[in-house]
Amino acid sequence: MSEFRIEKDSMGEVKVPADALYGAQTQRAIDNFPISDLRFPRPFIKALGYIKGAAAAVNLDLGLLTPEMSAAIQAAAEEVAEGQHDRHFPLDIFQTGSGTSTNMNANEVIAALATRKLGGKVHPNDHVNMGQSSNDVIPTAIHVSAYLAASENLVPGLTHLHAALTSKAADVDHVVKTGRTHLMDAMPVTLGQELSGWAAQIAHGIERIEGTYGRIGKLAQGGTAVGTGINAHPEFAVRFAAQLTKRTGLNFTASDNFFESLSTQDAAVELSGQVKTVAVSLMKMSNDLRWMNSGPEAGLAEISLPDLQPGSSIMPGKVNPVIPEAVAMVAAQIIGNDATITIGGQSGNFQLNVMLPVVAFNLLQSLTLAGQAARVLADKAIDGFTVNEERVGALVGRNAILVTALNPVIGYDLAAQIAKRARKEKRTLKEVALEMTELTPEDLDRLLDPRKLTQGGIQE
Repeated sequence: MSEFRIEKDSMGEVKVPADALYGAQTQRAIDNFPISDLRFPRPFIKALGYIKGAAAAVNLDLGLLTPEMSAAIQAAAEEVAEGQHDRHFPLDIFQTGSGTSTNMNANEVIAALATRKLGGKVHPNDHVNMGQSSNDVIPTAIHVSAYLAASENLVPGLTHLHAALTSKAADVDHVVKTGRTHLMDAMPVTLGQELSGWAAQIAHGIERIEGTYGRIGKLAQGGTAVGTGINAHPEFAVRFAAQLTKRTGLNFTASDNFFESLSTQDAAVELSGQVKTVAVSLMKMSNDLRWMNSGPEAGLAEISLPDLQPGSSIMPGKVNPVIPEAVAMVAAQIIGNDATITIGGQSGNFQLNVMLPVVAFNLLQSLTLAGQAARVLADKAIDGFTVNEERVGALVGRNAILVTALNPVIGYDLAAQIAKRARKEKRTLKEVALEMTELTPEDLDRLLDPRKLTQGGIQE
């Protein structure tokens, strides 16, 4: 039995592996683009399955496909959406900029499956791709897969992290610690206040992501080749969006301007920018955790992150903040992805953007990484860290910047002299202030109470 079969397309014959569901056009792309090992991720293939199934259902409603043909295509497309045939989607991300090769890959695979189900020929272009073009399918798949990834992975991951931060903030709010600006000692804050800032970052990140849904939910499908809708039924676009909404449970609408939807990736660039903002938040939190955990003897040593694995191949007993480090690298990757997506978004030449595959790959990677990193940070760092309260309290007690609370009483200049003398002589503020002011010990205990200082305002 031959390991190859001969397939034909408009350019002639081509050898295709005997067991492959795809056909000639996919094989040509395999041969033409041996560039990387990067492939379209699962959410994108899932979106293609949804798109082809929804299109077949709409074409049935419009009387353009027979019930038997439509049913066979829909069943095949559902199998693709479920991931049953992912090995038959082998194409490199770095291919034709429209993603035509991948659209035809989907058409050929679904046509082969549908042919088996129907017991008659299902054509990849005439039937599976009816009323469609690669130029509207691939932009639609980017929006659909990104919407799915954001709503099913990223936002739940961020919500999980937000809950962990909020809970931890409540647990540690009794701890008063030294605030820091410019990495230098500043006025005290509670650890709960510090974590509340992180929680607010994540809450705003969720708002930013969800704020893009209205635009990422607008679909290019129906614009076909150049935005005019050539070869698509006039009702196809609206019916398609409704059908896809029914299948996914997400709110999709037909684009109000197909010329924009085919020639640009502005909504993807916007969503990427919001994911980048989330990445910046994760980077800030991760670095703060690393600083707070630093030591345990020669660093800040304010907290102890969970011991997860040995930290050195040569230094016994060393344990590193591996989770914040990993999350910081995720953040760096997402920031780099956003730069690629930005360049991709600029590459809309006249009626078509020609960097669609790389936009899709990087956006989906960012959405996936951010959601997973948020969960890992919550479960393996935030939930489990402990506070070294004795160490934190000692640092607050030696903080000469507490003298700031005396400004309204004795003035900035005298307060500065007291702080400098306390540091130089390694004495407490109270001791020096008693010598340099007329304030009583009771006055100083009241004015320099670190807990009261975390509440702001003028101390009385």
